[in-house]
Amino acid sequence: MITPSFLIRLTAILALLGVAHLRGADEPTITVRKSDALNVAFAGIGGSDGAAASKVAQNDLTLAGWFSLVQPGMASFTVSGTMAGGLLQGTVKKGAEVVLSKSYTGNPRVAAHQFVDDIVQTLTGHKGIATSTIAFVSNRTGRKEVYIADYDGSNGRQITHDNALSVSPALSPNGHRLAYTGYQAGYADIYVIDLVNGSRVRLVKFPGSNSGARFSPDGNLLACTVSKDGNPEIYVVGLGGGARRITRGRGAKSCAAWSPNAAEIIYASDENGAPQLYRVPSGGGSGSLVPTGFGYCTEPSWSPDGQRLAFNVRSGGGFAVAVMDLNAGGGARIVAQGENPVWGADSRHLAYSTGSSISLLDVPTGKSIPVITGLGKVTEPTWTR
Repeated sequence: MITPSFLIRLTAILALLGVAHLRGADEPTITVRKSDALNVAFAGIGGSDGAAASKVAQNDLTLAGWFSLVQPGMASFTVSGTMAGGLLQGTVKKGAEVVLSKSYTGNPRVAAHQFVDDIVQTLTGHKGIATSTIAFVSNRTGRKEVYIADYDGSNGRQITHDNALSVSPALSPNGHRLAYTGYQAGYADIYVIDLVNGSRVRLVKFPGSNSGARFSPDGNLLACTVSKDGNPEIYVVGLGGGARRITRGRGAKSCAAWSPNAAEIIYASDENGAPQLYRVPSGGGSGSLVPTGFGYCTEPSWSPDGQRLAFNVRSGGGFAVAVMDLNAGGGARIVAQGENPVWGADSRHLAYSTGSSISLLDVPTGKSIPVITGLGKVTEPTWTR
């Protein structure tokens, strides 16, 4: 039975997690030496479709963060290509040596994104973000609905048309599915949309509140908050059914985030007052406190390489984004003012909300660029990997 005290606790934590962003004073940022960037000359993409592909590729190379675009005489690598008739032939050379030569099919935007992701992988050994997509919540229609766009803000489109509260979106790592919390039935349930064929199922619909779903690294499980037992706890739910309770104890649990190997989950709990982060085996067990050094922490996101954790903290009356090295056992630092941080596939960039935009933060350099704007208040980004 849901008691009044439970409703008070749940309302309080949801209110705290949903406070609007307020800009605060500048905070220290993580920096990287300029010499760490690879000097790359972009010679452009020729052919009948080359101009469109060049524009996309150059922007992708700039946003990637790994490269410094320089004149040919200063470059270690030269990027070039030709595109016509839906075929892009891309080439990367180191002096006279060809280090990447590959063909790509599709429209200029798709082909250029694929080319740049291969450049990043070839030259740095890291996964690229150019072919990734971001989903988010916008109130442009007067109601909160879920939208999706390319990582650079292009090709934006509305996904839900529920005319009800649609929040807390979560993209599967491969971008084929979208989970979100919807109130079409008058209370919070978790829906999953197949973005390939458009089908939708109401997957988690226990009595009480069901919210905050996040996909496992393989995309086959969801970790979410379920209150059917009275207290909001973390559950793991299969896409084909079945649910396992992961957490137990005092306090409302929320904001589940999977480790890259799916062995652990980090979540937020107010069991000792203000919300803090805890980690627990994904099979269930006792949660252990994550030593962030901050007194108020929510919205954790585990980097795909497993090394760092991003999360929200209270700062200057609003919210800030902090990053900590999990291997160092502490030492979190504020890197931006905003909310809802989520790591990209490269474990280098964070997408986060400033309220009026979704921005990309290059964590090593501290450079932040708004990529989604003009859609009213935009919040809760989620990013494919």
